[in-house]
Amino acid sequence: MITVEHLTKKFGKFTAVSDVSFEVKGGEVFAFLGPNGSGKTTTLKSIIGLNIPTSGTIHVHGFDVRSHSKEAKRHMSYLPQRVIFPETLTAREVTRFYSSLRNISKSVADDALSKDGFNGFSDKLVSEFSGGMIQRLGLTVISIPDAPILLLDEPTANLDPQGVKQFRDFIVEQKAKGKTIIFSTHLLAEAEQLADRVAIFVSGKLAALESIENLRTTFLKQGTIEDLYLHYVAVH
Repeated sequence: MITVEHLTKKFGKFTAVSDVSFEVKGGEVFAFLGPNGSGKTTTLKSIIGLNIPTSGTIHVHGFDVRSHSKEAKRHMSYLPQRVIFPETLTAREVTRFYSSLRNISKSVADDALSKDGFNGFSDKLVSEFSGGMIQRLGLTVISIPDAPILLLDEPTANLDPQGVKQFRDFIVEQKAKGKTIIFSTHLLAEAEQLADRVAIFVSGKLAALESIENLRTTFLKQGTIEDLYLHYVAVH
């Protein structure tokens, strides 16, 4: 589904990601775990095509993200870390705008709003929305294209408990549909509860790549996932 081989991304003299390689299988939930500045966002943006790798290759559904970017992007939908929508638009106008970019009918966008509980809020301005509602609108927008791969960057950042629950429900729902999901987080509980596998990033490098099940049956006999995370941060 997604293959990243020897990805390196430099910004001037600064190396944000160094020689990172991994594969994401179809239908799995894959979490990028690591502290701020560890390379999670840079890697996500490289997969979606917003960053051009300094070296290395990325393939999505067999398409090289650099040489066949349009074909690769058709399989993906991306939620950035900071979700920003024009405050003078309504939720309905936002979803219809993004649906038009993908040549999707307005009715699909309207149905998505209805299913996601925006009844009564569809025609309210974005400026009237709380942070949690804006994040929820972002999740609605990325689900409209029905892309097989969803990329989410720190999707629970600044969310209240209700917003976090809505995000978890969203991931469970999308996985049940067979979607492949990659999300980045620095919250250990999110990764442990939702992910099939975890990639731990430290200082731009891939420090570990493990299944949650393997962590529970091996490492957790001696400690917790938090202990494991702190261990990798300390040794790198």
